[in-house]
Amino acid sequence: MLKKLWLNFKESLNGEEKEFTSGSIDKAIFLLAIPMIGEMLMESLFSVVDMYFVGKISTNAVAAVGLTESLLFLVFSLGIGISMAATAVVSRRIGEKKPREAGLATVQAIYITLLCSLFISIIGFIYPAELLGLMGASAEVITEGSGFTRIMLGGNATIMLLFMINGAFRGAGNASIAMKSLWFGNAANMILDPILIFGWWIFPELGIEGAAWASTIGRGMGVLYQFYYLTNQKSILKIQLSDFKIDLKVIKNIAKIAQGGVGQYIISSASWIFIYRIVAEFGTSSISAWTIMLRIIMFAILPAWGLANAAATLVGQNLGANEPERSEKSVWRSAYFNTYFMIFLTIIFLFFANNLIGLFTPDKEVIEIGTAALIWMSSGYIFFGYGMVVSQAFNGAGDTRTPTILNLIGYWIIQIPLAWLLAVWFEMGMTGVYITILVVSITVAILAVILFKRGNWKKMVV
Repeated sequence: MLKKLWLNFKESLNGEEKEFTSGSIDKAIFLLAIPMIGEMLMESLFSVVDMYFVGKISTNAVAAVGLTESLLFLVFSLGIGISMAATAVVSRRIGEKKPREAGLATVQAIYITLLCSLFISIIGFIYPAELLGLMGASAEVITEGSGFTRIMLGGNATIMLLFMINGAFRGAGNASIAMKSLWFGNAANMILDPILIFGWWIFPELGIEGAAWASTIGRGMGVLYQFYYLTNQKSILKIQLSDFKIDLKVIKNIAKIAQGGVGQYIISSASWIFIYRIVAEFGTSSISAWTIMLRIIMFAILPAWGLANAAATLVGQNLGANEPERSEKSVWRSAYFNTYFMIFLTIIFLFFANNLIGLFTPDKEVIEIGTAALIWMSSGYIFFGYGMVVSQAFNGAGDTRTPTILNLIGYWIIQIPLAWLLAVWFEMGMTGVYITILVVSITVAILAVILFKRGNWKKMVV
């Protein structure tokens, strides 16, 4: 048993595209999920490493990073939304055994990504202080952190391209390359962070801005690796000079799918920006605690996202091979495995929340607030994990509209007004925010399962 598990683990990391339209579903989930988990761990590691070093500068620096990354949620939304479209289209083409069309679609998705990133770069470069001010940052936080915000938003193309191209690789069944591209990026970030922040060796001390430069350069190296592999003629998913012609029909198709994907994440991300704004009402310590808590959660639930993304790829490839029932079974199995993982994670957070928050700050008030936040958030993890898989399954089928509606209901109709009412109007403080997020996690998960069982996603044409 252990030998077989080890062989499957090695196979999952060998960097070969695979079609998962036949054979064991459990093995397919394992082969896809392992490198996808690795990819997610590597992406989250950027934030964790930055937070570790920035935490040694000041509480204001931590708050600036948190508020900036709440703005970056919008960048992530665009990147993930276009990535979803790339996964859906590429996986469908691979399932149909049309790899050349998959390569063409990848290039057209790159064009869309660059156009979107240019607009954000201009806004972020010109108005960093104003954006932090809108988020409720104090004058001290704005003074210390506006340079960080300018660099991160100005260089957002590296973030978006990493997400999008990795989505294409996942659709081709090669999640290993998506993970490896982030190995390079994180290695550079971990080396450059202390050098640029603290001014080691011949480099000047850049403070919080050093963290921004380290992240941007690191992600840029990851993108270069992606392009290196996309031009590898041994790869199923590869691009050629002929693919760089603008194909409006393919762009329109990708944009249509991406519109729903971007919409659902913008709805979600914008909601979290409002939550950050509500948290800011309770002081800098609350912002810092909330920021650290989110970093821990984002890192810890990455295996759950790996399973969810595995389900999306399996849905796309099997629908392309005209195997809708296999697609559905893949989703239920992925959700089953995810539930057990989330139970395990809940237990860890219930017993070790205080220790985990304490790794990032010595401030007792921040630790107290962050510990309560982590315990409250984990109480809804089982629902959150199940709903995560089902929502990604819709996306894998190319049905990005349904998760968008679910996010609109959960995050805008319920989360924003309820959080404000409980936290501010009824003066429940941070506890009101925690209760709101728990309610939303349960509601969205239940609605997602009900809609998935109806089966309309099986009729999607991509």
